[in-house]
Amino acid sequence: MPFETRLADDVTLRELAKDDAVAVAHAYARNREHLEPWDPARPEEFFTEQWHKDRLWVQVLANTNGSALHTVLESADGEVVGRLNLTDIVRGAFENGHVGYWIDARYTGRGLMTAALLALADHARDELGLHRLQAATLPHNVASQAVLGRAGFEKIGYAPSYLKIAGSWQDHVVFQRILHD
Repeated sequence: MPFETRLADDVTLRELAKDDAVAVAHAYARNREHLEPWDPARPEEFFTEQWHKDRLWVQVLANTNGSALHTVLESADGEVVGRLNLTDIVRGAFENGHVGYWIDARYTGRGLMTAALLALADHARDELGLHRLQAATLPHNVASQAVLGRAGFEKIGYAPSYLKIAGSWQDHVVFQRILHD
């Protein structure tokens, strides 16, 4: 059964579906300026429906084979208003996954991403059997760091030149949440 949970009266967190390409494209296009400082440089085609139609199936397949859990935050009227992805799931002695997320500019400050991260952590522990989640933020992204803190993540380090964001290699603060005591 696909992962789904209500975060608020008007927002649900649910597993990405193959039919979400158009809504995802519209969400990225609508939030282009809002996300630009925090995202990798995107080609112009990224903001088109066709780009997402051509590529979204790979994320749905990753959900199916257990290598990731790609989700969307969806408003009551069916609009995608955010993404929360658990990727790079490693099994065996590690039982770890990397978390990445964003929320629509119109929905910030409502605690939705904190609630989404808490729900994902429970699902990752109880249903996926993971032991640990990891996330990283730009040092100046204090809002994202606050979200991680409220969701039970702790700062564990600093990674120089960790990811290429907004066109340049940037340092990140690294966080983890241990799911089992």
